[in-house]
Amino acid sequence: MKRKLLSLGMGAVLIFGAAGLTACKSEPENSCYNIVAEYFPEERLLSAEMTFSFYNDTENALEELKFELWANAFREGAAYSPVSELYAPSAYYNGKSYGGMEILAVDGAEEYTVGGEDENILTVTLPSKVYPDESAEIKINYRVTLAEINHRLGVGKNTINLSAFYPVLCYYGENGFCEYVYSCYGDPFVNECADFDVTLTVPEDYTAVYGGKGEEVAENGTKTYHVVTENVRDTAFVLGKSFECVKTTACGIDVEYYYYGDVSPELALSAAADSLTYYSKTFGKYAYPRYVVVEADFPYGGMEFSGLSLISSSLRTSEIPLVVAHETAHQWWYSMVGSNQFETPWQDEGLAEFSTALFLDAYPSYGGSYRRMLDTSIGAYRAYFAIYSQLSPEADTSMNRPLTSYQGDYEYRNLAYDKGMILFDCVKTATGERKFFSALSRYFEKYNGKIARYEDMAACFGSHAEPVFESFTKGLCVI
Repeated sequence: MKRKLLSLGMGAVLIFGAAGLTACKSEPENSCYNIVAEYFPEERLLSAEMTFSFYNDTENALEELKFELWANAFREGAAYSPVSELYAPSAYYNGKSYGGMEILAVDGAEEYTVGGEDENILTVTLPSKVYPDESAEIKINYRVTLAEINHRLGVGKNTINLSAFYPVLCYYGENGFCEYVYSCYGDPFVNECADFDVTLTVPEDYTAVYGGKGEEVAENGTKTYHVVTENVRDTAFVLGKSFECVKTTACGIDVEYYYYGDVSPELALSAAADSLTYYSKTFGKYAYPRYVVVEADFPYGGMEFSGLSLISSSLRTSEIPLVVAHETAHQWWYSMVGSNQFETPWQDEGLAEFSTALFLDAYPSYGGSYRRMLDTSIGAYRAYFAIYSQLSPEADTSMNRPLTSYQGDYEYRNLAYDKGMILFDCVKTATGERKFFSALSRYFEKYNGKIARYEDMAACFGSHAEPVFESFTKGLCVI
């Protein structure tokens, strides 16, 4: 996700034809989410049924599954707000509004409960243990009420954003399923790759924008979209009534930009195509069948999903290329190569920022450069540290810590983005450019489709980089 921050002192089931899209694989390598949903705008309600086919790729026999209910962060009384006080006025455009997810039934389970620290975890007890390389299937009936909010999930002034609108299987770590809470700073999502088969019905006056390949059928005053994606981190949709679209290709990939208010749409489209081309040549091949960027109601700069990037309608024209390039970089550093965004948010944000700087240096017509971005990050971080160290003599500038440990947007921005950018520049200096880019390609190739720990990333860069990673992440270096 790209954050803008001012510096201080500065329903129905539709059967598609056999010749259409292929559903989830019969011989699974991934778990599969098969979702049938319908959106009712008058009630701001999404009614859905999800058949979840779980494939146990762990080394343990499992008798229960845990799912994140991210939509419950938007309910009234949630302990962890979905948006910070700084961004709340722009996000809640019509005053405070609430939503949430209600689990109606779970079939194929011995029992189920909704709990967790903030009513954010669905625990499903299975009828019998599922051993490694075995599968199990459950069916979850649920509904989501959307808040009126310009955010990842909600009814915005111009668009309806649908992300994490389904129960998401919790990340399985060394100690079992991780129960993460929502955070208004950063992206709390840690998603293993899965397959998705989604059928979404909306009123006929809406257009749905999504990543991947899909089919559309209009009948009886509705449009039904059938979208199938394989080996991706997530699925997301943006609904709107006034979308226009411009298209091009890059590296043999269809690139599309959907917009409703952008007066210079070709700028965002070209930035998307050029950055996709540059990253493909620099890091590794883009994995998805198409790449889509969409203008949406969103309080920050932008937000990434697999094959799909949102950019905020509030961006100035001069900001669009940088934000598009940053979100496109996340197709590599989040979508393809995963990391623990809750525990080590700098790992993808810092690398996406660094990748954006590389891109701007290769394409100077967009008005930026590597040196300018690096100097901006150094200046911002030094200003932050000067203030922060005065307020707290024992200022914590460590980077390997959870999102919930940050005290505000300013601290998060400077540690995850600016210090992250500086870290990778220092690693490049320590290893030399040739070895650095070789290591980055190795990191991409080795962890494409997986979740890389911080230690996994650092190991790819060799012994010369170890002191740099350690000094930055432990908060020992002076910048």
